[in-house]
Amino acid sequence: MEKITFCIPSKNNRRYLEACIPSIRKNAYRKDHDIIVFVDEDNDGTVEWLESVKDKYNLRYLNNTTGNLYGIGKAYDKCIEESNTDVFMIFHADMMLGKDADKIAYKQLAHGQYIDPMKRVVCATRIEPPLHPENGEKIIKDFGMWPEPDVEEGWREDEFNEFVEKCKEKYDGKITNGLFAPWMMFKEAFMKIGGHDPRFASAREDSDVFNRLSLAGFELIQSWESFVYHLTARGGQFQHGKVTKDESQKSEEWKKLMNNSTREFFRKWGTTVLHDNLLKPIVPPKYDIGFVIKNCNEQILETLEPWCSTIYVDTYAEDYINKEQPNTTDDLTKKIYSIDADVQNDIEVRIDGSKLNNQNFNYIVQLSQILANDEELEVGSFELDIFEIQINKIETYENNLIINENSSWKIA
Repeated sequence: MEKITFCIPSKNNRRYLEACIPSIRKNAYRKDHDIIVFVDEDNDGTVEWLESVKDKYNLRYLNNTTGNLYGIGKAYDKCIEESNTDVFMIFHADMMLGKDADKIAYKQLAHGQYIDPMKRVVCATRIEPPLHPENGEKIIKDFGMWPEPDVEEGWREDEFNEFVEKCKEKYDGKITNGLFAPWMMFKEAFMKIGGHDPRFASAREDSDVFNRLSLAGFELIQSWESFVYHLTARGGQFQHGKVTKDESQKSEEWKKLMNNSTREFFRKWGTTVLHDNLLKPIVPPKYDIGFVIKNCNEQILETLEPWCSTIYVDTYAEDYINKEQPNTTDDLTKKIYSIDADVQNDIEVRIDGSKLNNQNFNYIVQLSQILANDEELEVGSFELDIFEIQINKIETYENNLIINENSSWKIA
């Protein structure tokens, strides 16, 4: 296989990097892969440790000294930009590489059964401790909750290595279609779509880029012979301490970033994150929808604003705009208008805010899917529960979202 670059962002992840990086050097088929770590925040001696081992592990690190967080997507893109190889692999600091995972994934990327390697993305299979629900795309098996081998519930490397060899035999030749970290692709192909969208600072950046890759026609391939052990969610969800399955160990900072990024995802895609049980993206059409709301208030405005292109209300909106504007790249002054303004959207949805409740709000969440699944959809009007819907034009815009127009990269 050719040399690749492992791209690893870190936010106070020294203890995880101390297991992650040695696993790459020990278990990768090629021992000379490039490793680039982006240090977004360092309150735990990460830079000190990287500096002390950079020659031993032949790695480079980039240190964010701006005082402002880059966020995970921008951190990945900086590593990719600085890479000197044709192929990169997105890798988490809380992952340990399985034996020859690089070679096996690269074989699917460059020599698989598909036509064009420049239109493929390949991911390894994650083996995880029982922290999250079991899905069809990963294997739940506990080889430790922490990266140190000498602590309670610590990393059991030898057991993991033995299990990986058994899995290679069990899943010999198996591939499925889906995508998640760690994933590998050609740098040139990734740069053509503009990399990660910076509006997703520290969450949902992966779901966004996976949607875009899917729409752009990439084959999303999971190899069931390439494995990593993934401790899961140690970049911000869980503070240092005992990991729990509930919300109690998730930092307030992480909760805020996740909420903001999730609302940004709604704004951009008009839907929640959707995928099948193997994490293959499901991307509904994106429509130009305007909400016209009478009996509105700030709470209703906050709830509905992310779900439409434009919103027309009969309430004072300036306080909401001032509060929410720092959390979005959309210009809310060009999105929120008086109910008396001229509505020019392809689709108008008229709502009596006094009748909105949790049950009928689900129609808003699923509206793009409802419209897409209506085989008789045509210009005209109809009612859906409390919603009066006027179809002025049937056109979808999801393909306009493939290229990240905010990228600093020169897009060919």
